[in-house]
Amino acid sequence: MLLFLARLMAWLPLSWLQTAGRLIGLAAYRYPSRYQRRLRRHTRWAGYDDPAFVRRAAAETGAMMAEIPKIWWRTEQCLAKVVSDQEPIVQAALAEGRGVLYLTPHLGCFEITARHLTRYGPLTVMFRPARQAILQPLVESSRDMHNLHAVPANRHGVREFVRALRRGEAVGMLPDQVPGEGEGIWLPFFGEYALTMTLAARLALQTRVAVILTAGERLPRGRGWRMHYLRLPEPLPETVEATAIAINQAMETLIRRFPEQYLWGYNRYKQPDEAPPHPDEAEPAPADTGPAAAGAPTPPAPPGAATHHER
Repeated sequence: MLLFLARLMAWLPLSWLQTAGRLIGLAAYRYPSRYQRRLRRHTRWAGYDDPAFVRRAAAETGAMMAEIPKIWWRTEQCLAKVVSDQEPIVQAALAEGRGVLYLTPHLGCFEITARHLTRYGPLTVMFRPARQAILQPLVESSRDMHNLHAVPANRHGVREFVRALRRGEAVGMLPDQVPGEGEGIWLPFFGEYALTMTLAARLALQTRVAVILTAGERLPRGRGWRMHYLRLPEPLPETVEATAIAINQAMETLIRRFPEQYLWGYNRYKQPDEAPPHPDEAEPAPADTGPAAAGAPTPPAPPGAATHHER
């Protein structure tokens, strides 16, 4: 039934779907909830204190959800609505013949982004199975597309990524997902510590491919999407941590191009039970009352340390 309804929605005009989604997004935001508090907190940390901005962000989240059926089952019609003046960035990277790692944050329409990139050749992407079994048929049907190869987010998927990059092909992933057990480090993101995945940085350093951040900006009145690209400067930093910091900084730059369309309600700053200790919760070293302690320098705070982190 869900699959039938989703396919039915795909036949509606894009402007109708996005308008309905924005109304639903605003309605969901007005209801006092954990989501509402998180949305306000995350936008405030990033420097967007205007209540009108938060309402627009909530509306764009609804539009993002509502347009998905159209993109999944009327793909060619949607791709015809994609525009960009930054395609030379992608073309130059592909011409180098050493593979491309596309990083697509939860910004704008990330469903159209992957489909647009298949126009340039094979693209391997990672996916996580739907948490609700009832949604699994929807997710599986969305992966059926020429040049788009989906692999699971596990060790097998990582090996497929490396093989594709070694062949000079492209792979794509979401760099701002909260990583799984043992796969993340705490790094600044909009001035607050966020558990940051290291997979993207490790892939970039291991394969030495071009790294491009990309996002599809939603245009008003159902006109489509504008593709944005931002390539990481090379040479990349030599360590995984430094490369991950560079990726976070590039994400911030890309998000600030059209910040209302970032998924601010995503629980980006959560602290999973298996995560390493949060930097704000690090226990101080035992006080040394001996002579050597006198005049000892105070260790510097880590770069980008949060000063008002709330959990």
